[in-house]
Amino acid sequence: MPTRSFKILVLATVPGDSLAALAITPVGAFAVERCGDLGQLPARLAATAFDALVIDTQTSGLSVAMIESLASDLATLVLVPTPSAAAMSDWYARGAQDLLAPGDVVGASLAARLRAAIERKKHERETRKAYATDLETGLPHQQQLVEHMSHLMALREREPAPMALLVLRIEGLAKTQARLGVEAANVLRRKIGVRLRAGVRASDVVAALNDDSFGVLLASMLAPADAERVGAKLLRALNAPVKINGQDMAVATALGIAQYPLDGTQPDALLRRAIGLAASAQAHGRFGLSSPQAGGGPLPGAANDD
Repeated sequence: MPTRSFKILVLATVPGDSLAALAITPVGAFAVERCGDLGQLPARLAATAFDALVIDTQTSGLSVAMIESLASDLATLVLVPTPSAAAMSDWYARGAQDLLAPGDVVGASLAARLRAAIERKKHERETRKAYATDLETGLPHQQQLVEHMSHLMALREREPAPMALLVLRIEGLAKTQARLGVEAANVLRRKIGVRLRAGVRASDVVAALNDDSFGVLLASMLAPADAERVGAKLLRALNAPVKINGQDMAVATALGIAQYPLDGTQPDALLRRAIGLAASAQAHGRFGLSSPQAGGGPLPGAANDD
């Protein structure tokens, strides 16, 4: 049976012979990369899907907030001089999978600790995913969106870059439910989610905030004006009618946009602003049964998933 391979990023003082010994072990093969320049860390993480991260709290230079953010996505092992009960409790609460003493980075024990941490993280991720998904749409829900935002903001502590949160408030879902039933309304929500996903990049995040609102996190932009352009594109996509139970249903959509860092540097602040703007914005389009007279036909450039 082929040896399973794992990718490890090391931001710690670990002897080279210990890392070399990880190439082939009884518990797996570990491809190890070192990162000594924190400025390159976001690019390294974006370019490679690492399975685990080894951090030395004394030499890495990472802030606690950034370590917590990294630990939310990667199996994170923290090298500490003398792991005490208090230190273990603190780092586990911050998301670390394991604590390593200097003697733990020598020999086969490091491979075993790495594999165990990766497996624990995998189980944690699967459990979290089961509770972090909106069951009607299959999209991440609000808490998962906040975690994505926290992760991106932590990575940009050193190199701020614009990003934006769009909130789209949908009018017409309640009327669809009253007219056609709960399942028809859920089908409409799923199709709205499909159109939103089709209108953004794979690196962006589309989430279901509640029964009538969706959030779209634009993970990176060249300029703040890009958020307005994407928002207009999504409004056009949602203006096209959706076929539900053989009937064309239309929705109206209100848009709120919060910009990072202009409108806030914390996830909750951006979320509150975008939700507030969407709540007070005028909705575009008309909701209900669509007809040519009602102006419910698709606009140029609108998505079509039916």
